[in-house]
Amino acid sequence: MNRISRQRQLFYMSILLLTFLIILSVGIGVTVGQVSIPLSESFQILANKLSGGLIGDLDTLSSNAYTNIIWQIRFPRVLLAMLTGMGLAMAGAVMQTTVQNPLADPYILGISSGASLGATFAIMIGFGGTSILAQMGLSFWAFLGAITAAFLVLLLSNVGGQVNSIKLVLSGMVLNALFTAFSNFIIYIANDAEGIRSVTFWMMGSLAGASWSILPLIATVVIAGFLFFVTQERILNIMLLGDEAAITLGVNLAFYRKLYLVVASILTGIIVANSGMIGFVGLIIPHIVRGIVGSNHRYFLTLSIFSGSLFMVWSDILSRIILPTVELPIGILTSLIGAPLFIYIFVKKGYEFGG
Repeated sequence: MNRISRQRQLFYMSILLLTFLIILSVGIGVTVGQVSIPLSESFQILANKLSGGLIGDLDTLSSNAYTNIIWQIRFPRVLLAMLTGMGLAMAGAVMQTTVQNPLADPYILGISSGASLGATFAIMIGFGGTSILAQMGLSFWAFLGAITAAFLVLLLSNVGGQVNSIKLVLSGMVLNALFTAFSNFIIYIANDAEGIRSVTFWMMGSLAGASWSILPLIATVVIAGFLFFVTQERILNIMLLGDEAAITLGVNLAFYRKLYLVVASILTGIIVANSGMIGFVGLIIPHIVRGIVGSNHRYFLTLSIFSGSLFMVWSDILSRIILPTVELPIGILTSLIGAPLFIYIFVKKGYEFGG
């Protein structure tokens, strides 16, 4: 009982700390860029806009000229970073539980590559615009690619007997390479220089296309996914016990594995359609959080979402300032962080596939 109380206390303290850090990071995120804006004035502009003009008076601020920069460009970008981090961390946490392997995430299991293939195809046939209809078309193709990848992963991992952790991960790695090859093939044979540039930059991950028009769809999917998985806390915890314990408790894990992979694929597909390929977030964030509060999904899932949000906001900030004259694609930055950690987990922690 004392251990549970300490775990609960640690969870609430972590949530409070992360909430404070996220709010502070949002202020910093709208401050940095080609045009530097004082942090205090950034908070005043956000407070005025978010309150509908009830807090503060922008006409009295020297930063009034910065309002459009913050409200129309940087704040939507920070919100997109938060939603992207939340969605990828949530998908990664669920996938790790579903396949019972702490090295699983949408990127490694091929879900992101499937979504990337669908989105690449959509961009090359003309769905690369910023209008709502164009984004809906792009999201549909990315979702279709992600669902196809999830289906093929399940199909391939079932070949030769019952599905297990090692077969799921290896199937995902094979399909990841295959989908990436197809995406590169489409780019190679395409006769559209502008489309090729857009796809190439997008495949490295970018939040530069953030706008108020694309946020409602992403927010709806991420929030709906979170509410769904929160209600699945008991089943997710049972998955940690293994198939034999689940059978004893009368739970059909095969059905829930497919269901959770489909929902995680929807999340991944929508995020990839709008943010591009951003790898390793779903791997490193759940693993770090699991080391803090354990694997109980009552705490693990929520803390993963908050941590993923903070991680992506700061990844976006660093991608804008790490090089003085250009913006570093955020997918490159997350991979530079995530790949070494993947190696560390694999070598130092001694995890075994299927173990």
